[in-house]
Amino acid sequence: MTSLRRVALVGGGATRFGVRAATWAELVQEAGAALYRALPELAEVEVDSLFVGAAEPERFAFQSHVAPLAAEQLGIRPRRILQRTELACASGQSAIRSAYAAIASGLSDIAVAVGVEKMNLPSMAEANTAMACVMDRAWDGVHGATAPPFFAMVAQRHMLEHGTTEEQLAAVSEKNHRFANTNPTAQFYEKRFDREKLLRLPLVAPPLRLGDCSSMTDGAAAVVLVAEEHARRFTRTPVWVRGTGQYSDFHNLAHAGSLTEWRGLTIAAQEAFRGAHIGPKDLDLAELHDCFTISEIVEYEALGLCAPGEGGRYAAEGRSDLGGEVVVNPRGGLLGCGHPLGATGIAQALEVYQQFAGLVPSARQVPSPTWALVHNLSGSANVHSVMLYGGAA
Repeated sequence: MTSLRRVALVGGGATRFGVRAATWAELVQEAGAALYRALPELAEVEVDSLFVGAAEPERFAFQSHVAPLAAEQLGIRPRRILQRTELACASGQSAIRSAYAAIASGLSDIAVAVGVEKMNLPSMAEANTAMACVMDRAWDGVHGATAPPFFAMVAQRHMLEHGTTEEQLAAVSEKNHRFANTNPTAQFYEKRFDREKLLRLPLVAPPLRLGDCSSMTDGAAAVVLVAEEHARRFTRTPVWVRGTGQYSDFHNLAHAGSLTEWRGLTIAAQEAFRGAHIGPKDLDLAELHDCFTISEIVEYEALGLCAPGEGGRYAAEGRSDLGGEVVVNPRGGLLGCGHPLGATGIAQALEVYQQFAGLVPSARQVPSPTWALVHNLSGSANVHSVMLYGGAA
């Protein structure tokens, strides 16, 4: 088999995340403007492929066939590959994985991956109905098994099996909101949440409180991936895709099995680690899918950062904070930044590039990072997608 080409992430840009007046198309324009500011050497005509991560534009923005729409807003005329990727909350990472595969195989040389979601509608009931379609609509969604109730069940079960506490959940939220206070694109950039405040917030789905849940958010982000021969033209600090993995083992909740052992994430991560020839203890930073605080705790365990059942203590002891064993969600996570479905995975990858390039504030800068992992889950934690990035090699 012909060997794959090496692929580098060379930069990108993002909009401000939050409740925005901007339309879906305007969010793409904003992300594109930020991208071109960050990469002044990039000419639109050089981009041969575009991958658009978007989960539910048909329901949120009443717009389908969004890939050519995004290309037009970005001033790009793709001549090799143009496609939209949809994988619910992992739609953005799916766009990056597709761009990586295209470049590695020789089908593309310079590709943009853009993720965008416009989630805030005049009717919140309509928005929540759209979110129910991410689940098995006929069986789970119509019975109220949307994200907060599902992850509340995960938290309840983790508490029963391992003694996890609300204070440990709050430790995750406090860390990620503190990091978000260093990130001007974050939805909660200007809001402070200490642990005591978080523990007083209203319950959403017991034991999850408002601060345990990521927000319905509007936003977009874009990154550029290139074949190795182009990398140094755009940056002195290319970040290389070194491993990737993905796994899906159910959709209907009746087939979920254990709520606290995310076997799919473990398998996806092992595939990525094998590709990079490293293990979890080699990581310097990780952008994990903290759609809820309990998610990050279970992810520590499934990735092998700590033993099963120790995730709550791992968070409370600061082992996932600056100065700890691995820095998790330094941009602020989904909890601090908000979660525009299609944009999240792209914004996470952008954070990895900026960390390696030393472009983030010192309050969240990981010292001399060498290895980074990005994880996204989708649906009821039934699909897990993982990418590993490495620095100069």
